Amino acid sequence: MKFACAAVFAASLALPVHAETSAPKNPLSDSETWVELRGDIVGDVAITDGATLFEVDAPYRAHDAATVPIHIRQIDNASPIESAIIVIDENPAPVAAELSFGPSMAPLDMEVRVRVNMYSNVRVIAKTEDGLAMNGRFVKASGGCSAPATKDPELALASMGQMRLKYFEDVPQMSSARREAQIMIRHPNYSGLQRDQVTQLFISAHFIDTLEVYQGDDMLFTMEGGISISENPVFRFSYSDNGTPALRIRATDTDGNVFEQTLIKSGHT
Repeated sequence: MKFACAAVFAASLALPVHAETSAPKNPLSDSETWVELRGDIVGDVAITDGATLFEVDAPYRAHDAATVPIHIRQIDNASPIESAIIVIDENPAPVAAELSFGPSMAPLDMEVRVRVNMYSNVRVIAKTEDGLAMNGRFVKASGGCSAPATKDPELALASMGQMRLKYFEDVPQMSSARREAQIMIRHPNYSGLQRDQVTQLFISAHFIDTLEVYQGDDMLFTMEGGISISENPVFRFSYSDNGTPALRIRATDTDGNVFEQTLIKSGHT
């Protein structure tokens, strides 16, 4: 089931990806919106407090509402996180992404950049074999879903689907070593709430709705996403390397485009 919520690429590479680690001064707050949303997103399934299972880092006051880093890190490794839903309560379509994880992603350590449209709880609902658990942060941001798109729409469309892979350490000397990688995808991810800067007409929604990342035949993670995922999406994550020389990425968007690329890991030729 897909959900849709309503930065130039090079500039995004210069920004620090991980959210600042600090004491949780912005815990989830009481939310009437969540009371209304809960049934549509998870039904009447019980949800436990996820604070002992995983932590969520997000800025209390976002520097850029259109590119807010959400960092999910598993604390208790006894039960792997199999999937997660990122929900931004006050966004026009609150479910930002549904993520599924392969065994090599455990313990989960991943960051996603999202749009936040107004002051809102940003919550992560994680699934393990023990059930659902939730944690999150309250983020002060506004206008993320309607923030102006890239200044050069023609360039954005011409380069759409280009991908880059970045590593943050040398190639491991053996398989199963943990690696930290970042995948960057050029795509305007139009939310449907942005206006053309010349005509002032609304730009039709056009965004990446599915993403699959594999190393060899092993799935690392998949995503079903909507307009809350930032322009030029960036995914930073840790995983256990199985020794294959490349990652395979496949993405689709709401216009029916398919983008596939094999990206060589650092240290391989």
